[in-house]
Amino acid sequence: MKKLLLCSLMFLAGCASSQENTFSPDSPEGLYLMGYKEFKQTDYPKAIENFDQVEQLFPYSPWAERAQIMMAYSYYLQNEYTDALLALDRFLQLHPGNRNVPYALYLKALCYFEQMSDPLREQEMSAKADASFKELLVRFPKSVYANDAKEKLIAIKNHLAAKELAVGRYYQKNEDYIAAMNRFQSAINGWPDSNQVPEAYYRLAVCYKALGMTKQMGQVRKKLKEKFPESVWTKRANKI
Repeated sequence: MKKLLLCSLMFLAGCASSQENTFSPDSPEGLYLMGYKEFKQTDYPKAIENFDQVEQLFPYSPWAERAQIMMAYSYYLQNEYTDALLALDRFLQLHPGNRNVPYALYLKALCYFEQMSDPLREQEMSAKADASFKELLVRFPKSVYANDAKEKLIAIKNHLAAKELAVGRYYQKNEDYIAAMNRFQSAINGWPDSNQVPEAYYRLAVCYKALGMTKQMGQVRKKLKEKFPESVWTKRANKI
């Protein structure tokens, strides 16, 4: 993932490798290249300072556009996702037609993705990551980030379904079967092709059995066998 981000940023270096000492620090080029040199040396706070100066002192320079992206990526590498998101939103608002918009959308989605919490906790960041990756795919379906975005969406889908199962298991453990069944059914309906669905079917069948609803238990077990004949959860269901 980071390799993809770095490759996409190569053009932003401009002539930094060969001419980084030829520009005055009073020029947008000079400030940018100073920041890029510090970025390469992983001195991200110093790099951010210079990139920010480019944007503040020369807001209409093409270098300011590059600096905004580099500043956002520097924040991202420091796990300062809030600041990275602010920089990206500013870039997207000011330069909606810029060729780097796909990159900005991708990095924005990653900022949310990196903040996804344990399934037992609030999933606000998961939902935002899901929406951001989907926006990228809708607007730029053929971008170089599309394949990774699709993979991330699968991971998010499984993560959100895991949240429902985690809560459902809690209710099941406490014998609150109706509440547990609602959660398991929510996982099945909300993310029908996630890797959590076989377990959701199994636990739904267990809850039906606990409530003495053997007919419904049999129907769920049949669906589980039809949809996931090789799953370990199907084998467990057959032993109910």
